[in-house]
Amino acid sequence: MEFAAVNSPGAAFIAGLVTSLHCAGMCGPLACSLLPVRGDRSDAQTVSTVYHVCRLGGYAVLGALAGGLGRAPLSWVSHSALRWLPWVLVLFFVALALRWDRHLPKPVALGRLTWKLQAWVRGRSRVQAAAAMGLATPLLPCGPLYFLIGLALLSGSALRGVEFMLAFGLGTVPLLWLAQTQFHWVRARLSPLWLNRTRAALALTTAVVIGWRLRATLGFAGPDPMSFICF
Repeated sequence: MEFAAVNSPGAAFIAGLVTSLHCAGMCGPLACSLLPVRGDRSDAQTVSTVYHVCRLGGYAVLGALAGGLGRAPLSWVSHSALRWLPWVLVLFFVALALRWDRHLPKPVALGRLTWKLQAWVRGRSRVQAAAAMGLATPLLPCGPLYFLIGLALLSGSALRGVEFMLAFGLGTVPLLWLAQTQFHWVRARLSPLWLNRTRAALALTTAVVIGWRLRATLGFAGPDPMSFICF
């Protein structure tokens, strides 16, 4: 898998796996609140499936919109500067490890939208609430997601933008689904400190691996960095 490409599905999937440790803490409680309580007729697996399918659909729409803008951003950068573009992905994983995303500004409008949506789903069926929250999840304030959308701009087409964002979304599914279906088990065994340390270790390891593959930009023998940019 060529996950060193800055806008490849492989890179997005790895980013999703690492980011899922962040998602489990941030979106986990919201996702768990959608599940039926005792006496509710809704099926928990159905609600969880609807939530994740709609969430992936929301990511796909964002990817299509970003990718549909085409390759215009690349035309603004010189060829020599493009050789350094893959290092953006290294910085992304370092930023995840050091939690720099916490310092990114959170759009006020998106925060208000979240509160309005939470008010709207009250009184709705669990399935309806899961579908609405799943579609809206990609709009929640999230630093890593903003960065991935920026990379999706470089995908060159709406279809590739969809592939990129879907790969990212799929990477976040396993741990978030586990947090939903086994909430008490996860809360008892996966402490916030453990999640933070694991996320940092995975992110730094990925940054080192990608940095090693980009060693040619530093004058060492290695693959051409331009091969890591998907046009």
